[in-house]
Amino acid sequence: MTTIASQIYHALAEEIAKGVMAPGQKLEEKVIAEKFGVSRTPVREALRELGARGLIEMNPRRGGVVARIDVEQMADMLEAECEIEASCARLAAQRMTAMEREQLYELHRQYTECVGNQDLDGCREINRKFHDAICRGAHNVTIATMAVELRVRLAPFRQHQAGPADVRLQQSLDEHQKIVDAIRANDAAGAYAALSEHNARLSAGVMRRFVAAASQ
Repeated sequence: MTTIASQIYHALAEEIAKGVMAPGQKLEEKVIAEKFGVSRTPVREALRELGARGLIEMNPRRGGVVARIDVEQMADMLEAECEIEASCARLAAQRMTAMEREQLYELHRQYTECVGNQDLDGCREINRKFHDAICRGAHNVTIATMAVELRVRLAPFRQHQAGPADVRLQQSLDEHQKIVDAIRANDAAGAYAALSEHNARLSAGVMRRFVAAASQ
């Protein structure tokens, strides 16, 4: 995507995740283009990306509509993501090369620095790289692809966690430490448990907000 299309995508994804745009709401190219003061080309790019990630249902001639995701579907996806990523961590503890383990540790060091600086954007970016590194380290393309696709699909919803940012970041940092320690120690069971617990906590927060938004 172009920079402008990416900005439009993130803005629309955020509104969908927050419930500002309700399921079934139309997303018309002309209206969105006027809203952002751009041509329809980057809007089409953004809508295609939203469609690819399952956030909207595309209509070739009319743009798209916000996808209907019920509580059961959300719970199902979160559970699948938790299990698949935990499996990646288990395999990574067994299969990561020495260089891959050090690269993971370096990402954790960078995340620690971002948390200390309260750099939210930096934390999001390093967090994505951290989880991607674990998925790659599983050395199973099928499982890693499933994990990444689910995380991308759920990313807009995960971004809106309740509670003070500093507390949430410190919790994630502590949990990341446990994951890194287990993987570097070749502790497959420990890595599985650590990542599973990490994602389970985050998923609980997503579900609380999702259920609250759905009941409004």
